[in-house]
Amino acid sequence: MKITLQLAAIYNLLWGAWVVLFPNHFFEITQMEPINYPVIWQGMGMVIGVYGLGYWWASYNPMRHWPIVVVGFLGKLFGPIGFIINYLQDNIPIEFAYTMITNDFIWWIPFSIIIYKVHKEYKWKLND
Repeated sequence: MKITLQLAAIYNLLWGAWVVLFPNHFFEITQMEPINYPVIWQGMGMVIGVYGLGYWWASYNPMRHWPIVVVGFLGKLFGPIGFIINYLQDNIPIEFAYTMITNDFIWWIPFSIIIYKVHKEYKWKLND
């Protein structure tokens, strides 16, 4: 759990810094039209980076700081749902899905395992 959360922390801090410092780079490498207001994309980078700090702190005691993991998991779940809704409404190009591979999908299983372990631990304590 500790290694997973620390890897997630490092990834989020790096991704957030990349988006804040180079807001048009993702759009350039995916050959997408840059957004009109890069500050919105930079705001997204800031939020993702802040999640990184939360994951790092949670890594010291994932059982105690499980709400950070759950909030992160929910973001990794709702982000793709929001993408699908917007893609189906023709509001966003398919190339934007690239962000979900490393921001969301690869973390679903490890975060689910952590949440399962927390649930199992607290369920055990409640049954005492």
